[in-house]
Amino acid sequence: MENTIIKVGGMSCQGCVKNINGVLGGMAGVVSAEVSLEAGEAKVAFDPQAVSRDALVGAIEDAGFDAE
Repeated sequence: MENTIIKVGGMSCQGCVKNINGVLGGMAGVVSAEVSLEAGEAKVAFDPQAVSRDALVGAIEDAGFDAE
C-alpha cells in the first residue's frame, strides 16, 4: 500500500471534488481517495502493483483538471 498527495488545480466547487473522487475511486488499485477543494489536493491510498501514481495523475488530467 502506498499513499500519495497529488496537487490538483482547476477545482472551483464541491462538484469538482465529487467528480475527481469518482474518477479516482473507480480505478483498480485505489483503496481510498480524499479530495480537498480548500487544500487543492487529492490524498490517495493505492496498490502500486495495480496502478501507478502517473496513472492517477493522468486520470485527473483526463477529467479536465490540472494535476502534478
